[in-house]
Formats: sequence, C-alpha cells, structure tokens
Amino acid sequence: MIFDLQNPLPTHFGSKKKALLLTRRYRSNMMLNPLNLTHLNRMDESDADIITLNLEDAIAPSRKKEALHNIALFLSHMEQAKSMIVVRVNPLGEGGEEEIAFLNDFAFDAVRIAKIKNQTQIAQALTLLSPDKELHISLETKEAFKDLHTFGIDKRLSMANLGILDLLTSLGLPQSLVHADNPTIDYILSKFLVDAKTAGIHPVSFMFQDYNNLETYRLWCEKEKKMGFESKACMGPKQVTIANAVFSYDAKAYQRAKHIKEAFEAHSARGINGFMDEVYGFIDEPIYRDSLLILGSF
Repeated sequence: MIFDLQNPLPTHFGSKKKALLLTRRYRSNMMLNPLNLTHLNRMDESDADIITLNLEDAIAPSRKKEALHNIALFLSHMEQAKSMIVVRVNPLGEGGEEEIAFLNDFAFDAVRIAKIKNQTQIAQALTLLSPDKELHISLETKEAFKDLHTFGIDKRLSMANLGILDLLTSLGLPQSLVHADNPTIDYILSKFLVDAKTAGIHPVSFMFQDYNNLETYRLWCEKEKKMGFESKACMGPKQVTIANAVFSYDAKAYQRAKHIKEAFEAHSARGINGFMDEVYGFIDEPIYRDSLLILGSF
C-alpha cells in the first residue's frame, strides 16, 4: 500500500518515482476510478498487468480536477508497482491537453486518449506527451475503426483498447448486439485485431460490464484467445485473475516452442531449414518464427 489511510493524506506531492518494469505482460488491463482512494492505494500490489486510471467517462465534470489531483498525489508517493500504470485522459479539445501537460512530470508509463478519430489527433498527442511515455488510444469511434490500420505512425503509439459500447453507438448499432455468438461482434473483434496488428499496435479487447458474471467473462476471454488476442480489459481483481489465467501460455506451449527453437537452430547450423521432428512433425522456418513469438511472450 502507498499510504496508511487511517491517517490524513499528505497535502503536497512527493518526489518518488516508481521503478521501471523489467518485464511486461499485457494479459489484464484493469480500470480504476481515481476517486476511490482505497483502490488507488493498492496500485503497487495489484496483480493486473496494466492499471488504467480513468479520468474520462466515469468521472463527473465537477470532480475531474479532484480525480487528477488524486492520481498525481498517489503516483508521486509510489516507489514501485508490478503493473504498467496508464492514465486515461479526456478527449483532445475536452481537457485532454491540459491533463497531459499536468501529468507529464509524474512517473507512470503511458497516457491513453479517449475518442481518437484520426492520425492528426495522434500526432498532436505525441507532441504533447513527454518522450519517456507511451501513447495508448481508446478505439471508440467509427472513424478510428475504419482507419486503425494506418495509425502506426510512431512507435510510442503502442496500444489500442477497444471501447465496444461507444463504438457501437458511433456506428449506429445497439449495444444489445454484444453477445458471444453475434457475427457482427465477431467481425468487429476480428477487424480490430488484424488492423491493430497491421499497424504494429497491441490490441486489448473490450470491458465486460457485468462484473459478477464471471462465467461469461471467462467465455469471452477464451473466445478472444482463440481469435488471437492476448489481452482483455478488466473490472476489478476477480476479472484480473481470470484474464491472467486464460491469456497465459501454459507449460506445454512453452516446452513445445523451446523444443522447436532448439531443434531448428541445430538443423539450421547444418544448412537444413526444413525437417521431420520425431516429436512435433515437420518443422521449417515459419514454424520456428512462431516458436520465437511464443517464447517472447513468457
């Protein structure tokens, strides 16, 4: 914990800066409300791979400054965290610029901007953002959905989060479509995944709002993993536990990838790039490259 909440909080910002993360995994992205001091106080202990501090739609306009101050206060007194820390700011033109400028000197990993529509806004955000921080976007508009594959204009834009409810509204479609056997939702997920990968941006699938329906949440995670996703938005630690479990590679996948890597490299040293392996059958360079992808995720 960052503070002893039994005592009054400090009245000034601190000078602490959390240590850099040595390894990064993106299985779970948990949204936190910065008006909830108890939740903020546990940031440094969370099992979520990513924590997103939300300044946007969950915060009433009259309390946005309070929420922004809370984020700065807790970040400035936090020495370490297992999670990537992201701040989700308001759209550009609706307070996002001022929030980025205020936050730039505090220690966190990325800013996530809501309601992005085009490359121009991405370029503007990159000029506002401190160069040591990454840029993430919320994909919530039909314009961004159409053009996501063109958004890879800078390596600092590293992650896109699917805001499916806002996206459906932008497309003029009802939110009641969101269930696991709907072909329109399958198309949205597939297009989002492939377009993000095409742009070199990591895709995070949408927030499942029915927090207590953990069985359905797990089904969504399992479906999305089969599609190729590696990450899921989360509401609270129970969903984090499920996302971390589903999107982890298991021991069998690791051992298979390790065996293929070692076998291919041994054969390749002898000038053989395609061969029959006694355990996993035919192995060639594309299969070898897939093993490297898997090993790089551990």
